[in-house]
Amino acid sequence: MEFGYEKLDIAKLSRKLIKEIYKITEEFPKTELYGLTNQIRKASVSVFLNIAEGSSRETKKDFNKFVRISVGSLVEVDCALKIAIDLNFVRNNLYENLEPTIKELYFKLIGLSKYLKNS
Repeated sequence: MEFGYEKLDIAKLSRKLIKEIYKITEEFPKTELYGLTNQIRKASVSVFLNIAEGSSRETKKDFNKFVRISVGSLVEVDCALKIAIDLNFVRNNLYENLEPTIKELYFKLIGLSKYLKNS
């Protein structure tokens, strides 16, 4: 069975982001398993889950609420990555490789939010 959200570019990008976040966070110190590692993983998964849940809502207004939550979670992921760089948990070049995906997803979510709000 395929649900409608699976056809969305933002869903595909968020799945890609989750995979990369899990790879990156495997290198974090084990003492961070229940700290930053858990937080950044949860935030990345939240982006995808809110897209899926929002797409099943009856109205565009309801869908937009979940898209906005996804935006917030994505910004949280970006912030957590920057904290991880500052703490030397992740190399700057790994972030630089992931940043285009984060930016693309961010702008697509914002675009979808504007569309949903204005239609």
